[in-house]
Amino acid sequence: MANPDSILLVGCGKMGSALMAGWIDRGTSPESIFVVDPAAAALPVGVSGGGSIDDIPQNFLPSVVVLAVKPQVMDAVVAPYVKLVAPETVFLSIAAGRNVASFEALLGADAGIVRAMPNTPAAVGRGITVLFANTLVSAAQRLSCETLLSAVGKVAWIDEEAHMDAVTGVSGSGPAYVFHLVEAMAQAGIAAGLPSDLAMTLARETVAGSGELLAQSDESAATLRENVTSPGGTTAAALDILMADDGLAKLMTAAILRATERSRELAG
Repeated sequence: MANPDSILLVGCGKMGSALMAGWIDRGTSPESIFVVDPAAAALPVGVSGGGSIDDIPQNFLPSVVVLAVKPQVMDAVVAPYVKLVAPETVFLSIAAGRNVASFEALLGADAGIVRAMPNTPAAVGRGITVLFANTLVSAAQRLSCETLLSAVGKVAWIDEEAHMDAVTGVSGSGPAYVFHLVEAMAQAGIAAGLPSDLAMTLARETVAGSGELLAQSDESAATLRENVTSPGGTTAAALDILMADDGLAKLMTAAILRATERSRELAG
């Protein structure tokens, strides 16, 4: 897919930096990127930057403005960018909990806006990002946004923005659930008599390796689970607990529904 002609990256923290690295690795010219971030560290060779919107060269006309600042400072940061609103420019936000209407209030009714929910595995190129666009975003602009975010993982679109809260509960917050699974497995290993360092190593490598197996396999998660479960064996004994009526599925459903609810609360 063709790269966007020019990219303005507003905010260059962990996610913004990961995105930029992915773009460059995928062939985007560094000279086509301008970064606005007063606290940005050293930028890649060829990438220009400044501390505010006033530092953007007058001849730099971005086709995509990527908003990668924290949600709590978004209003103050984004408001001045109303002067960049144009049919040929799309605004792409990766801020959690900020809906399209909030950006339309800041940038006006003429702004083409795409809301994205990436997750932290984007930092290693294994993220999943879900996107929603308002009606002013053209097919070409949707493709540009998809291209930018596919540089750090897979991409999916939704047609109803209301689904973004559940997306946040499943994939946006999901990495934390997996990390806590590692913690819980390690704690259980210690309870079973293992040294703490070994228990943590076993838990980390098991989860990481299982994730990679899942990624590389064409089989469903259920089939992979069945493949490692011998009738009457140790895995089956453990799954009797995890798959009980009050087991992991019930607990995970409660957790994701609460995260979804909290996402709605934060969005107002």
